[in-house]
Amino acid sequence: MATRYGVFLRPDPLTCAAVTRITAQLRAQFGLVSAGAFPPHATLAGSLPLAGPPEALARALAPVAPFTVRNHGLAWLNGGLVHDVHGDQLEALAATVDAAVRPLLVPAAGLPADLFEPGRWHAHLSLGSHDLAARPDLHDEVEDYVRGLAVEVPAEFLAEVVAVYRLEHENWTGTWWRAMEWEHVRSLRLASR
Repeated sequence: MATRYGVFLRPDPLTCAAVTRITAQLRAQFGLVSAGAFPPHATLAGSLPLAGPPEALARALAPVAPFTVRNHGLAWLNGGLVHDVHGDQLEALAATVDAAVRPLLVPAAGLPADLFEPGRWHAHLSLGSHDLAARPDLHDEVEDYVRGLAVEVPAEFLAEVVAVYRLEHENWTGTWWRAMEWEHVRSLRLASR
């Protein structure tokens, strides 16, 4: 197995539960599995080929205080259906994480590292992602279905936990999300000032 790491913002429990309900329904109804293959999160840095867990994160995050993340509702992003949670403070957090993990990258085959790129990075909570992007014929139906579920998703949550996950896959090619395994490594709580 090839090991990679993901550094994710963990939403509050109610938002996590709502995302989990929606992704489970999309799997049950449409066979969409990619978003539900991960824990509910907003990616700060993903699919990182590193020599080991990014220990430098704790030091980098030490001065970062919790902040409110606003959920702007359903949106389409790169062919996937998401809850748009983008904002300046979340972008600054992703830049902080990027500065801590980028120097730790090691060469790896397959999927490129998902790193912060100013102006291109957009914070979101995935509901339907890789496999939905390959099925544009389902976009309208899936969006209508999600809206019809009437799952209450909080309008905002406090960003206070950054979690590190170990991600494992044979070679990170093809439809890797169907066979990926993950394990929680560590949670880092943003410091109250």
